[in-house]
Amino acid sequence: MRIALITETFLPNVNGIVTTLCRLLEYAQSKGHEMLLFAPQESPAQYAGAQIIPLRGIPFPLYPDIRFTPPQPGIVPALRQFHPDLIHLAGLMVLGPAARFAARQLRTPAIATYHTDLPAYSVHYGLGALREAAYSYLRWIHNACTLTLCPSSTILADLRRRGFRRLRLWGRGVDTVRFHPAHRREEWRTAIGARADERVLLYVGRLAAEKRLDLLADALRGMDGVRLVLIGDGPARPQLERRFAGMPVTFTGFLNGHDLAVAYASSDVFVFPSDTETFGQVVQEAMASGLPVVAAHAGGVIDLVRHEETGVFFDPGSAYSLRSAVSRLVMNPTLRIAWGQAGRIAAEQRSWPRVLDELMEYYRRALRWRPRLLSLRRAVS
Repeated sequence: MRIALITETFLPNVNGIVTTLCRLLEYAQSKGHEMLLFAPQESPAQYAGAQIIPLRGIPFPLYPDIRFTPPQPGIVPALRQFHPDLIHLAGLMVLGPAARFAARQLRTPAIATYHTDLPAYSVHYGLGALREAAYSYLRWIHNACTLTLCPSSTILADLRRRGFRRLRLWGRGVDTVRFHPAHRREEWRTAIGARADERVLLYVGRLAAEKRLDLLADALRGMDGVRLVLIGDGPARPQLERRFAGMPVTFTGFLNGHDLAVAYASSDVFVFPSDTETFGQVVQEAMASGLPVVAAHAGGVIDLVRHEETGVFFDPGSAYSLRSAVSRLVMNPTLRIAWGQAGRIAAEQRSWPRVLDELMEYYRRALRWRPRLLSLRRAVS
């Protein structure tokens, strides 16, 4: 197959969309598929054998990893030259209309993946009045596609209620070799200042308002025997550093590769207070690393964590409920070990090859629409 991917975020950014795209490009190369990627101009010139067409843009205020990418005249000509069998819209927001137009111009089937919950983010940034407008805008883009792939059953149900059509469930994989309990290192715990009698709580992700990290400050204040490590960066970091002042908290900034794997495996509990996740890739990585998870009972995480088997849910937005859930695991090493081991077993069932095989089947399903689209093109020419 010849697949054109269009995205507003890619390397050097590190997030769930980028991880998925990198794995997809690597998989496609191994299977002999030809890929073309449209991505922000800071991206490399190619990745896993795929040429990358640079797109001009500026950071999106609510989510700087995503770019304001205006319609650009080079997209359609580049697509015509590549002659794709399918166009994949990877979590587009600003570039959505341009990608929609390109697919219609070429009469080429388009698949969209719903990655970022823009309507929910608008609420956390004081723009709740725009929530319904955001749904209408996204519905206009996604309903023009052959299929929209949703990362979780929660998102699929929400979009279906709001009039989105042709929805299918497609989760994400996890690298169970990179993320593994065997990477635990006591020297890492020493380096972050953890005492022998302390349990290390870990958060990985963007430091931003929608991640609800303010709840951690309220929940953990005055709790004995815990140390929190926050991996990542973002616009809320200065505010969070003030909020956590005087508490046993370490800000590491971004980590990746082996350093990130060691941090996961060397911690004791993964805490994830966000209630706006469409999936929760970092939760899978933590489970693959053998950590029990404390997470808000909301969004895509509901599909990943089995309550009281691989972790425990708390009431979204409740610092009291979060504190109770953390305390339960901190005080019970038997539960921590058992739920961490169960999480590892669950993660092993979500390998990237298995998940990407499923995506290829969706691609083949979308290609069945191609004769119909070509006949429409002949009718209007």
